[in-house]
Amino acid sequence: MGEQKESLRKITHTLAMKNEEISNFVCTVKQNLNNLELWQQTNSNRVQEDLETEFTSLHSVLDEMKDNMLTRIKQERASRTYELQSQLSACSKALESSEELLELANQTLCSSETEGFNQAAKDIKDSVTMAPAFRLSLKAKASDNMSHLMVDFSQEREVLQCLKFLPVPSTPEIQVSECQVCDNTVTVVWTLPGPDSKIDHYIVEHRRTNHEGPPRIREDFPWMVVEGIREMELTLTGLRFDTRYITFRVRACNKAVAGEFSEPVTLETHAFTFKLDAASSHQNLKVEDLSVEWDGSGGKIQDIRKEKTRTNSPMHSPARSALMSPKRAPTARPGRDRFTAESYTVLADTLIDAGHHYWEVRFDKESKAFAVGVALRSLGRFDQLGKSSASWCIHLNNWLQQSLTAKHNNKARALDCTIPSSIGVYVHYDEGVLSFYNCKTKQLMHTFKTKFQQPVIPAFMVWNGSFSVVTGLQVPSAVQSGQRKNSGTSSSNASLN
Repeated sequence: MGEQKESLRKITHTLAMKNEEISNFVCTVKQNLNNLELWQQTNSNRVQEDLETEFTSLHSVLDEMKDNMLTRIKQERASRTYELQSQLSACSKALESSEELLELANQTLCSSETEGFNQAAKDIKDSVTMAPAFRLSLKAKASDNMSHLMVDFSQEREVLQCLKFLPVPSTPEIQVSECQVCDNTVTVVWTLPGPDSKIDHYIVEHRRTNHEGPPRIREDFPWMVVEGIREMELTLTGLRFDTRYITFRVRACNKAVAGEFSEPVTLETHAFTFKLDAASSHQNLKVEDLSVEWDGSGGKIQDIRKEKTRTNSPMHSPARSALMSPKRAPTARPGRDRFTAESYTVLADTLIDAGHHYWEVRFDKESKAFAVGVALRSLGRFDQLGKSSASWCIHLNNWLQQSLTAKHNNKARALDCTIPSSIGVYVHYDEGVLSFYNCKTKQLMHTFKTKFQQPVIPAFMVWNGSFSVVTGLQVPSAVQSGQRKNSGTSSSNASLN
């Protein structure tokens, strides 16, 4: 009976998954039909108008070229005619002058008068020497051959006969092996099936998700669009990874139309994400999302917030419940004033029980006191960070005189380093490493080396100041590199462990 029930459950689950897959496909087909109808309503007239405009423009170009070529023929013919007519006129004048000289010479030769003959002969000789006939070029200045102005548009006619609609660009393919996810930066690389000189740019869409596999019709997050990409890769920097995955898809565009989207690719964006557990905070701490501010009048609206905190706490959010380990920590004690007296502390809502993780905290350097580190969930409600064996921290003190110390088990070590405006916290649970870094320079400030016997949880303290936490961060490459270099060295902080 039990085996039959289990078998029926499996079949039912498979059928339910197939039904969801079919439902998603039906939604996709319906959306395509709606898009086609919408295109018919909104774009059909525009496409026809564009076609008419393109052909009108083409006709205009051809008419203009025709007019230009006809004008050139007329100008060429007029120029040659002018040159030949000028040459003909000059030759006619030269002939007329030569005939006059010949007639004068004949008359002189036939004359019987000897007186004045020598002078007449000399004058005729001088006139012949200067005659235009001897300065003329007897080569035609222009040819009557106009064959260079003949045309043959057979090839061009074939090109025009090949006119067709602008082809839809090919569908790109995302190269998963070349994509990179590192330092909260994602680089996506894609290729085309073949060269396409008509492509003008690419469009990439990406969407956060907690579901592996193809995108679903109904997702918790919208598609984000990046347009105008000229290369076949895109790098997104400064991302906050607050979901398990990011799905990417890309399509190519030419001057007129966009192609189909590529098959979506889902890249894992593993990072440590948590919220601050307002139910654990001191009543003088005003907790809003990932920001905390000292509130000297805290506790006056505590009772009003208690019920709201229980029902709306981020630990109970369905969207966040999909995230894998680190584990969400149940509230140790009910009520907003988890910590009391001088323990101005607030904890995160996520336990660390494996792996390595990183987060950053930006704090007001004018705070009277501030601390950041990790603690066991069993940290007492009166315990201050670093003053018991259940917590490790870096502590900034601005009361009376400024100091920066590493604290654990009520032992402190002064740190000889510049106080940064933000601190990065690195935890490698399995190796018992807790390190603090200057966020801007990635300079190591201090490292605790211990052996965590229980899961730890991010912990913060502030008095007369404020701070904000940045989560969803991957362990920076600079931090990982520094940890590898220091892994073989002995700890100089043994006295605090």
